[in-house]
Amino acid sequence: MLRQVAEGVLVHESEFVQTNTVVVQGRAGVLLVDPGITGDEMVAIADDLGKAGQPVVAGFSTHPDWDHVLWHAQLGDAPRYGTARCAAHMREVLSDAEAKARIAAHLLETEIAGQVPLELLGLITGLPAGTARIPWDGPQVRIIEHQAHAPGHAALFIEERGVLVAGDMLSDVLVPMLDVGDPATAIEEYLTALQLLEDVAGDVDVIVPGHGSVGGSDQMRARIERDRAYVLALRHGQVHADPRVGPSAKPGWEWVSDIHEAQLRRLNH
Repeated sequence: MLRQVAEGVLVHESEFVQTNTVVVQGRAGVLLVDPGITGDEMVAIADDLGKAGQPVVAGFSTHPDWDHVLWHAQLGDAPRYGTARCAAHMREVLSDAEAKARIAAHLLETEIAGQVPLELLGLITGLPAGTARIPWDGPQVRIIEHQAHAPGHAALFIEERGVLVAGDMLSDVLVPMLDVGDPATAIEEYLTALQLLEDVAGDVDVIVPGHGSVGGSDQMRARIERDRAYVLALRHGQVHADPRVGPSAKPGWEWVSDIHEAQLRRLNH
């Protein structure tokens, strides 16, 4: 269930779109990042941590997409953090009484229909704007906030372990997915975020994307360069030969081409 990727850092990969949950071991318990996806998976994570005598003492959501703000009662009632913008966006989403129903309806079209608990969805405590590190009794975890993919998106850099938790960036199966609420700024925001990640690349030994394969230090800059090339191609409305799109896409991930085409239209209408 949980696989160690560095000292004190473990990852659970869900069968649903290779979604990664990250566990960081601290002195009195663990920091749990983006837990998911199904109820059974979250219960299994809770059971594994319980058997190891490592309760969840803090949670963190890298951004406010539904699959990154999940929780289960068996994980406990530890504070669940996010950036101020992430939490504000979730409050706005949850102010709509039909929000969870729409997510549930969307999931009816997937293989995990009826398996995702939404009762505790999005109950995020926003850290004060500009907070540099997660407040918890464990290895220092730097918050690298940006606006590339979603409001208040944050990558986490566990400096003592050389691990970058990238949220929905630097994936080997998903192309960069831009927040195109404002097409005029989406490209520049994504390029800025890539530069922020490149600034720490020399200290990264392991990269954990929100979806996809865990990579080593040799893949860090390669993934940044590939994503930058993709975003620059979007800027110019060009067809980019990205291995995640088209005939070269990983089997079962052909739908990523639909995301690409939609972004191309939205940014170049």
